[in-house]
Amino acid sequence: MIMTLSPEPFMSLGCAIPRDSDGERITLAYGEGGRLSRRLIRERLLPRFSNTTLSVLGDAAHLSTSAAAIAFSTDGYTVTPLFFPGGDIGKLAVFGTVNDLAVSGAIPRWLSLSLIIEEGLPWSVLDRVLDSIQAATLQANVSIVTGDTKVVPRGAADQLFITTSGIGDVLDPATADPGLLQIDDMLIVSGPIGQHGAAILCAREQLDFDPCPVSDCDVLTPPLLELHRTASFPRVVRDATRGGVAAVLHEWAAASHLTCLIDEAAVPVGPAVRSITELLGLDPLHLANEGTFVLATPRAFVEPTLKTLHQFDVSRGATVIGRMTRQRSTPVIVIRGIGQEVPLDEPSGSPLPRIC
Repeated sequence: MIMTLSPEPFMSLGCAIPRDSDGERITLAYGEGGRLSRRLIRERLLPRFSNTTLSVLGDAAHLSTSAAAIAFSTDGYTVTPLFFPGGDIGKLAVFGTVNDLAVSGAIPRWLSLSLIIEEGLPWSVLDRVLDSIQAATLQANVSIVTGDTKVVPRGAADQLFITTSGIGDVLDPATADPGLLQIDDMLIVSGPIGQHGAAILCAREQLDFDPCPVSDCDVLTPPLLELHRTASFPRVVRDATRGGVAAVLHEWAAASHLTCLIDEAAVPVGPAVRSITELLGLDPLHLANEGTFVLATPRAFVEPTLKTLHQFDVSRGATVIGRMTRQRSTPVIVIRGIGQEVPLDEPSGSPLPRIC
């Protein structure tokens, strides 16, 4: 019997290293697990993040901790554009996961780093992101101890996606569940809100605002650890990322069966963010933040809490914006204008997708 094999199934096969490659861009071969994959790790990753744990390059990192409990968090980052005023996808990926650990009541220790790279991404872009990741890990005092890289065909990703996972030592006592919130607990925001969302909006749409908003992307660990050290730890704390402050307040109201009462005049909003939101009809309370948190604390702890937060640049603008009150007809109420109480809608979707 003679078999004839049709060539069609093989016609889609392509060279992982195209002949016309100029050497300045990443090709599919760098994600295939072979020599070029090892070269990417050896030349780009290890020089920046090398430590005794990562250098083993095993399938899993072996870690030891003296903590009675650990916290574990993971998140993916697909922001566009990759670079924006005040940050970039690399800085965002490190601080985003570090902050998730910090607000949960843990000291961040270790990160994993996973890169999904689109074929054709310039090496110069990857190097710039990796340099930013390196600087962010040093600032946050964390180590990258394991990771992975994949290269996907053109069009399968938007330049670069990053996933980071983090492990931290849980402090005792850790920040509590929002279900434990009580009437008359005071609500504090750590600084001006909406800066990250506004910065991404201006960068993406090339809006010519003066001044241009700058993302608040920053690490939150120092002030939160100091609150714990001084025994002024909050009843609950959350970083107000996607959905902004509004999303956090709605979550707390649902968990506690109470209502959040907010004074609009007390909510800190920078002039650049205020101009953009007023012009475009957006509410700063719905815009994303990447270095701003909301906390709830008993009234007796308000003064020492603010005193501690004001010692750190990232929380120097901390202020009381409202309080928890008995459950009313709506979960979150904002006192606007001359005292009119207006329900604050829960975000049903992001006014600006791909912000983190």
